Amino acid sequence: MKETFVRSLSGLIYVTLLLICICFEQTLIALFFVFGLICIGEFKKLIQLKSNIPYLIFVLLYAVFGYWQAVLNTNKGLNEATQILMVLSIFVNLFLIKDLFSGKTIPLFSTKRFLLTTFYLSSAFVFLILIANYFENYNPNILLGSFILVWVNDSFAYLVGKNFGKQKLFEIISPKKTVEGFLGGLFFSCVASYFIATFTATLTFTSWLILSIIVSVFGTLGDLIESKFKRQAKVKDSGVIMPGHGGLMDRLDSIIFAAPFIYLFLRILNYVS
Repeated sequence: MKETFVRSLSGLIYVTLLLICICFEQTLIALFFVFGLICIGEFKKLIQLKSNIPYLIFVLLYAVFGYWQAVLNTNKGLNEATQILMVLSIFVNLFLIKDLFSGKTIPLFSTKRFLLTTFYLSSAFVFLILIANYFENYNPNILLGSFILVWVNDSFAYLVGKNFGKQKLFEIISPKKTVEGFLGGLFFSCVASYFIATFTATLTFTSWLILSIIVSVFGTLGDLIESKFKRQAKVKDSGVIMPGHGGLMDRLDSIIFAAPFIYLFLRILNYVS
């Protein structure tokens, strides 16, 4: 009972903090900056990287893309730089998917450690801010909707998997995840997309439906990939900052991995509309 209470309280504080900060652009930028630093610290331990260079890279990336217009007084070059970052991030994430399915361990040679901290982790927080600025003026509804889809997917994947799950999804990495749980999370995310489309007045229902599929699929992959990193490091959680949950990266692993794919879809949507 005590463990459930601690877990619930910890989760409530996390969600409340996010919901309050997401209402204001500068507070959200500050929150994700802190979240990014914490996640880098947790991830460095998982991949056994002692260098502090990833912190510097994160600060530079975050400052450049967060304050490009304010510092340079123009958006010139920002679009091209964002596209390059997006392509590199998706490329690295696709290699992580390959590593997830093709080997017993994820190769962690020196160069790859820095590539991962930069284009798997640091860039994800940049894309979260860019998603909130999809309409060029700050509008957090798409970002909030994406987080809601992650929460719905995770919650119903757990509930459906616990009560009806029989076929393991990826037993060697995450024994508790089931195919039934994944499909349950996907189904209820699709249902949630209708209500998000109705009440946020941002994108069409069709667009939110596609986003729900992107979030469910890539969010689940992100969860599995982080689980594989933890299994390699022989730890249960990425950290201890959230009592009952583990590390902050344990809560953000899905949205971190899905962020560049969400942003890519929004770019495509903007291009074809």
